[in-house]
Amino acid sequence: MPPQFRHRPGARLPRDRLEPCSNRAEARPGASLHRREPRARLGVALTSPKPRKSVDQRTGLPFRAFSRNSPTTTSTTAEPLTTATGTQTVTTATGTRRAISAQRAAETRRRRTRRLRIAGIAGAGVVAAACGTGFAFVGTSGASNAFGLPSATPSAAPTQMSVTHSGDGTVSVHAGSAVTRQVADSAAQTALATGHLVAENAEGKTNAAELTQSMAQLADYRTLAPDTVIQRVNATQSAAQAVGARTTVATARIEAIKTANEKKAQIEAQKDADAARQAAANTPAAAQATAQKLMASQYGWGSDQFSCLVNLWNKESGWNYKAYNASGATGIPQALPGSKMSSVASDWATNATTQIIWGLGYIQGSYGTPCAAWAHSEANNWY
Repeated sequence: MPPQFRHRPGARLPRDRLEPCSNRAEARPGASLHRREPRARLGVALTSPKPRKSVDQRTGLPFRAFSRNSPTTTSTTAEPLTTATGTQTVTTATGTRRAISAQRAAETRRRRTRRLRIAGIAGAGVVAAACGTGFAFVGTSGASNAFGLPSATPSAAPTQMSVTHSGDGTVSVHAGSAVTRQVADSAAQTALATGHLVAENAEGKTNAAELTQSMAQLADYRTLAPDTVIQRVNATQSAAQAVGARTTVATARIEAIKTANEKKAQIEAQKDADAARQAAANTPAAAQATAQKLMASQYGWGSDQFSCLVNLWNKESGWNYKAYNASGATGIPQALPGSKMSSVASDWATNATTQIIWGLGYIQGSYGTPCAAWAHSEANNWY
């Protein structure tokens, strides 16, 4: 029976086992059984899996493309081979191919992980910039340690500051954590100017002590750090808004009181004017002029009747609207009692015109004319 041997990785076949071959690489001494051509030359009928290909069917990459430094575990199996002289046991490369496949899969996973890490870091930088944090981070120590990457120092970019002018004259300042000196000084100047205007408007209307204190703290803004300036600007703006709101309420209240006082003054002035006109109309001369007009317009009596009327009421009251005798007769016509004249108007005690209107009506109803009433008075001493 032909001798058998177990092949070890890296072992060489004896030269007498090799057949002559025109291929120089196949014929060199020490050729391994793992090569396909020498085994074919020996006439071995292989029953093992198909010969190994030089290109991976799944990845399309050659076997040599992977790192040779990665540790691999090669296992071999002994397969019986039939030759012309008998059966011998040789070692196949099935275990080696499995190890290489595992190595390729691990390398693929490592490359995919690296791509995901790089994409994640880039995405984090984009999100940070989109959120407006004011900083663009190349990387962080925590993320770098997790990904196995070197950490990068965050670089702060100057944040643009926005100043919003409100309709009530106040200014709102919005800034990030990085503020330039120019922006901080401009915001402080605007806040101080607004605060002075609000304080002037609040004088005599509401207490502006909080605004005055905030402006005093902001007055030395040139010696302060920009972030500190912005904090004090915000405090001054808040105080200005509060004082401005109270000033608006106080101004409205003052305007309402002023309007009420003006209206009251107008009413008083109207009363005074009416009283003055009434006083002028209550004089004897004014009362006689009023009586002459009413006689002509309402009763058609002429100047002769007017003369009789003048004589009659001169005797009774002297044309005094305040006349009053012991029997209770009141006013120019000496109505008894004086309350009878309320049938004309309620102001009968103070208005000579009301008394004249009632007296003319009484004369016309009782005697027909002023001269008839005058004749009765002369004969009886009353009318």
